[in-house]
Amino acid sequence: MMRIKINLILVLLWLSVNVNSQERLDTEKPYQVLSGTVSQDNFHTYLEVPFTLPEGVKRLTVKFSYDTRDEKTTIDLGVADPARFRGWSGGARNIFTLSEEDATAGYLPGTIIPGKWNLWLGVPNIRKGVTAHYEAKIFIDTADTVTEFSDQPIRTSAGWYYGDLHMHSGNSDGKCLSVSGKEVNTPVFKVVETAAKKNLDFMALTDHNTFTQARYLRELQPYFDNMLLVPGQEITTFFGHANAFGLTKFVDFRMTDPTYRQAMNWMKDVNKSGGVISINHPGSPTGESCMGCGWEMKDIPANVVTAVEIINGGSGPAEGPLQGLNLWHQMLKLGRKVTAIGGSDNHRPDQPADKNGGIGFPTTAIYMDNLSVKSLLDGIRKGRVFVETEGNKDHLVDLWAISGKTECHMGTNMNVQPKDKVTWMVNVKAVTGCKVEFVVDGDVHPENTRAITTDNETLTIPWKADGKYHFVYVKVKNKEDKLVMVSNPLYFNLPTQ
Repeated sequence: MMRIKINLILVLLWLSVNVNSQERLDTEKPYQVLSGTVSQDNFHTYLEVPFTLPEGVKRLTVKFSYDTRDEKTTIDLGVADPARFRGWSGGARNIFTLSEEDATAGYLPGTIIPGKWNLWLGVPNIRKGVTAHYEAKIFIDTADTVTEFSDQPIRTSAGWYYGDLHMHSGNSDGKCLSVSGKEVNTPVFKVVETAAKKNLDFMALTDHNTFTQARYLRELQPYFDNMLLVPGQEITTFFGHANAFGLTKFVDFRMTDPTYRQAMNWMKDVNKSGGVISINHPGSPTGESCMGCGWEMKDIPANVVTAVEIINGGSGPAEGPLQGLNLWHQMLKLGRKVTAIGGSDNHRPDQPADKNGGIGFPTTAIYMDNLSVKSLLDGIRKGRVFVETEGNKDHLVDLWAISGKTECHMGTNMNVQPKDKVTWMVNVKAVTGCKVEFVVDGDVHPENTRAITTDNETLTIPWKADGKYHFVYVKVKNKEDKLVMVSNPLYFNLPTQ
């Protein structure tokens, strides 16, 4: 192996923190920086650049750069752990990441073994007299955290983004027809391709009790670069189902009774890792046709569950008896801040897209700072979210309240005193001829129903506060009294949990 001058700079973050602990390191700064030079002496050779990883690393990311590209220098890139080869991307990539669950295409997922690793650098071309300077930034994460499949946000602007938060591939029970017409397990690319054809801004693939789909999503994200691919899994227990968004890790779903004493094991795991929990299709019946589909867990504390799937594409009409509106109302009446979302629960990407359960039917719209997994999860937590039942991205409903100089959007709380004057305001778009119903504490008051007469309309309702806790949200219904959209609530004097 050719000798090479290597200047190794070891940057240890927070020296007082033991990396074997579960304290999360700052992943914005490198754990180590490797730098060196390559010259004509290295032409047509392979170099090994060592670095050492401590115990407890969950994810490794390498960002590689070098100069003199404009002089036709090429440096190929790969890596090996202490036991085996872990991947090679040649000159095709300057960033790769790998964890136990997923890895950049061309690299192998698996345990991040502590000890001596080696970057492999190949030099297929460098001209005489040229010296190339390279730098490899080594990033590690020592705690489970939210996974992004894109190095940058898919879109950087803040705004409303529309997508589907519940669908399945052949990594669990998704099915489709093969090229020859046979029923097969659905490949991940078929699900993603169908969602892209629906012009969705994001999609979450939530296979049952598994995360194996994550490695395919990471491979597909660069191609489907106008749609955010969101990691997720449907935690499927005997006593209820819930989506865990944002994570690519095993979550121990095994429960033998419907108590929080057992549920807290996986719920705390998801929340501690930065994920979001959403209860799925809570109004569905449980039985032989669908094991554990109905929600039976009754003693979940506040601030554990972030969202409830109030409209599930496979559970019939949007306001039907099998949907999740009743559980959502129960939680809101207890003073819980819980975000309403929807999902198709699609298991067959080749089924009609304009029918219940087709991908994007229903759609969840989330106001995000940018189109990334982190912003999506933050958006769900904040609650500026609405559910659109028909998959129409032209539709919009946004709700806010004004009292004096204070303004708050749906998903947030406004503390008001008795007799304070409050104005509820709602903006609706592309639903001319429909009506808006204001729902107060779960009840619709006819005097607060308003007709929508223009394509972009803002409606106002004056309200006098009484100093008590209330929640207010709106439904948009068409001429046949069918639900088109449902907003999330404004909270007034939300109890402290």
